[in-house]
Amino acid sequence: MKKVLSYFALYVFATGIAYAQSRITVEDFTTRPTFLEKQVTGINWMNDGNFYSALSENKVIRYDITTGQPVETVVDGTALSPQIEIEDYSFSADESMLLLQTNVRPIYRRSFTAEYYVYHRSSKRLQPLSANGALSYATFSPDGTKVAFVRENNLFFVTLSDMKEQQVTDDGEFNSIINGTTDWVYEEEFSFVVGFAWSPDSKKLAYYKFDESDVNEYNLQYWGNFLYPYDYRYKYPKAGEKNSLVSIWTFDLTSGKHIKVDIGGGTDIYVPRIKWTSNAGTLSLVKLNRLQNEMQLLHANAATGETKVILDEKTDTYFDIEILDVLYLRNGKEFLRLSEEESYMQLYLHDISGRLIRKITQGNFDVTAFIGADEKNKVIYYMSTEASPLERHLYSISFDGKKKTKLTTGAGVHDVNMSNDFQFYIDHHSSAKHPKIATLYRTRRNASVKVLERNETLASRAKEYAIAQKEFFTFTTDEGTTLNGYFLKPANFDSLKSYPLMIYQYSGPGSQEVKDAWTSSHLYFHQMLAQAGYIVAVVDPRGTGARGTQFKKVTYKQLGKYELEDLLAAGKHFASLSFIDANRMGIWGWSYGGYMSSLAMTKGAGTFKLGIAVAPVTNWRFYDTIYTERYLQTPQLNPGGYDLNSPLTYADKLRGKFLLVHGTGDDNVHVQNSIAFQSALINAGIHFDSFFYPDRHHGIQGGQTRRHLYTMMLDFIKENL
Repeated sequence: MKKVLSYFALYVFATGIAYAQSRITVEDFTTRPTFLEKQVTGINWMNDGNFYSALSENKVIRYDITTGQPVETVVDGTALSPQIEIEDYSFSADESMLLLQTNVRPIYRRSFTAEYYVYHRSSKRLQPLSANGALSYATFSPDGTKVAFVRENNLFFVTLSDMKEQQVTDDGEFNSIINGTTDWVYEEEFSFVVGFAWSPDSKKLAYYKFDESDVNEYNLQYWGNFLYPYDYRYKYPKAGEKNSLVSIWTFDLTSGKHIKVDIGGGTDIYVPRIKWTSNAGTLSLVKLNRLQNEMQLLHANAATGETKVILDEKTDTYFDIEILDVLYLRNGKEFLRLSEEESYMQLYLHDISGRLIRKITQGNFDVTAFIGADEKNKVIYYMSTEASPLERHLYSISFDGKKKTKLTTGAGVHDVNMSNDFQFYIDHHSSAKHPKIATLYRTRRNASVKVLERNETLASRAKEYAIAQKEFFTFTTDEGTTLNGYFLKPANFDSLKSYPLMIYQYSGPGSQEVKDAWTSSHLYFHQMLAQAGYIVAVVDPRGTGARGTQFKKVTYKQLGKYELEDLLAAGKHFASLSFIDANRMGIWGWSYGGYMSSLAMTKGAGTFKLGIAVAPVTNWRFYDTIYTERYLQTPQLNPGGYDLNSPLTYADKLRGKFLLVHGTGDDNVHVQNSIAFQSALINAGIHFDSFFYPDRHHGIQGGQTRRHLYTMMLDFIKENL
């Protein structure tokens, strides 16, 4: 499950209110880009470390790094024959060819089909990759002689010298067998869809095979403009039910031989990652048991399928997906990985046999991203919360764990894109006081080269509309837990007056809403509430991230329990503040946040006078295996964990005004959740409001949908709080 972000999200700007402010409208952040935050995106670092490429106005353009000026139009989609709208692109290893992607059609969150063309830079020749229909995830081989892709659940490759298409698998079938990509639950919860990988020597392909024949189907009904509704049935394993049977294979392009990799005994397991080591004959696999509290790193002989266990770790709770990614060094002798085994996410260096060489980072902070390892200079780059859980900064450290240096300086959140040769990086930096600024730096001297984007228009708009400043606070619950939060207050706030309050929270495991950053979930909706005279509070309860495993994993086997306790404690704290009207407090959230607002209005009834739940889970029995069982185990092992904190269990306790919203086409959190909640509320004689968006998915987007949704929620709050 992933939180849903509003379009054009931005955050607060410190400013005096010495003039009449412009009023924000729903259209400003749904149908008009009034507050668009400009991004420096699509950066592809070139082999020559002095250049990068980016997609702009249907052109792939090469830029000089040090000046930021364009020096070459690599390809212009409008000048091609046929003309194409370039939606994405990739270079071959020697940069002599590009794969151009167009006509992209989304399937789920990450999956899609598209058309691909091969563009030869020297001859300016354009060739369709395949004449046999739309395909997915086209990828150059490392030597640039071939391209692999998936079509209709089968794996293929094309030899570029003669454009001959060869089929690797032939048993793919919808809702049955999947080759080279993932099933729904892997895509959603392990965050990938490309289920194949080229060996470093381009002679082999490793690929996933999913047998989902025995997985139960969920039926989505689409109304559209059809005379009869259209049924879409797909495989969705709910908690405690059967998963796909997963296997890993290698294919030798020369011999045509398929080898099944031995992933050990048992079939009720996950293989959330495969990748080739620096050795072209060795494939790396990460294996998890179903409860995701035992992790093994395996090395497989690609020619025989035999495997060796390199690491075997167990935990009393669960492994987060961040620990799944391993970086094999080019020297073929070592690898780097992240682990939470000592209460915080830290970096570790191992030799190729799995033996721990050393722990690289030390301290009571989380490493939040691994940027890369400069083997030549023996330097590792990473992001962490060491400065503050509310911030993110770039650090460098030597391979021996010494010479740690904080490279980014300004307070706030930094997001870094570093060049492949580690000579340069682009720092995307924002804070609660200013929107995102993108700056190019020379790494070794950590010297600024050029500001690429200042977002001056956005900063000016923030002043014009008097965007409320984010005011950070902490408070300690009666149990002794310190929680982070922030307020958005109305213009000309008067501490002697009493204001109604709306709490927004997401609360899901490892998430974080309270950051010293410009962007924020549903920002302009919250700004509209502040302009309408409401105080908005955002709180991160226990179970959320950036504060170590003790804070995050306390919710294990009882999702909702501690989060609810903390949200009710927040309500108690806010009610004690003289400038908040304790009789006019509300709470809302989306997805996991909708689950928590539903629970707060039922099991926690009495604190909040109004609640809004958008696309909520109402009983975790309805949600998927990987996410749910990671935190709750199975319903068979832990039935109380599912039912004792389910809004369905406490429907008869609901008090106050309540709005329930869902999209009927939600393939992620099924509308079944809200239908079941409605039934429970009706049977309990509880009156409430509800609204269903026809055919809309979990993000409830498309056309005028977001405009309608935010207008409805704003009106509901104004009428009832």
